[in-house]
Amino acid sequence: MPTRPPDVARHAPGTAAAARLFLALAASIVGIAILLGWGLVRLAGRQVVVTTNGMRFPPAFVLSSLLLFAGSLALHRAVSWVRIEKQHLFRRWLLISLGLGAAFMGVQTYGLWAMLPAERSAEEASLGITPFVLMLAALHVMHFVVATLFVVLITVRSFRDRYDHEYYWGVRYCAWFWHFLGIVWCGILAVMMIAVT
Repeated sequence: MPTRPPDVARHAPGTAAAARLFLALAASIVGIAILLGWGLVRLAGRQVVVTTNGMRFPPAFVLSSLLLFAGSLALHRAVSWVRIEKQHLFRRWLLISLGLGAAFMGVQTYGLWAMLPAERSAEEASLGITPFVLMLAALHVMHFVVATLFVVLITVRSFRDRYDHEYYWGVRYCAWFWHFLGIVWCGILAVMMIAVT
């Protein structure tokens, strides 16, 4: 019967600390997003624009779009700083993108809540354009949560000096994923604008 390798070889030093840092940072980002969304709901109430066909377009989507594009720019800046080995600036722009991602998720949550009609019936939930647009936006938010967790992972690894000018492909792919989600969001906004007219 083969013997089991020693436990020392199974885990690299610092892995447990990195896992704790990842979980703490991920929980903080999600917590900030939830608190921001809840605060907007409590402070601003339900502010929506209702069109003639019943489609509701929340003004919060304009702000969330700006936050998404600012986060995309922040990740692009992080990639450019790691390429020239400016670790301090690289980490700073990663943290900025995390803050913008949390703000995006909070404002987006408020925007989705504002799209829901105050009085709901089974017929309203299954007919019309609003449920379709809500589904698209909610799917985008779920993918964005994955992208934000990806940025959290990259950030944790950056503080462990994982990336440098020769090895930064994870950062580059993370930025591409965020850029792709920005393009998808533009498509969802286009669908909303077509539905509103």
